[in-house]
Amino acid sequence: MEKIEKIYTAEATATGGRNGEVKSSDGVLDIEVRTPKEMGGADGAYSNPEQLFAAGYSACFDSALSLVIRTEKIQTGETKVTAQVSIGKNGSGGYGLAVKLQISILDVTQEVARSLAEKAHQVCPYSNATRGNIEVELEII
Repeated sequence: MEKIEKIYTAEATATGGRNGEVKSSDGVLDIEVRTPKEMGGADGAYSNPEQLFAAGYSACFDSALSLVIRTEKIQTGETKVTAQVSIGKNGSGGYGLAVKLQISILDVTQEVARSLAEKAHQVCPYSNATRGNIEVELEII
């Protein structure tokens, strides 16, 4: 495992698991989480771990994409990344995640968008953390 030089460390604490709350050490994040209805939970306007992971991955990947675009000096329009994080049973009797990243880059061809997305996938810390551990699909839209 490659050691990294830490620039920033986020800290959050969960109590109650999927039916509890999550708070960041700085107090900015302070939310109740609940098991989604599809997993046997109740209806309601609550977040869950998969939704929080999707939010983090989409924001991180969009930032990596912006970095690649600046580095490549390519003129583009707006970028947008939607992360779909799925949870399900794996073959070992446990649970696993799968991710689909829907990537939109305005004002470039599909080929250029795919190239930029693939380069961002090599730069993004979330992509690097999940590589080889979970299925991650890149979809250019």
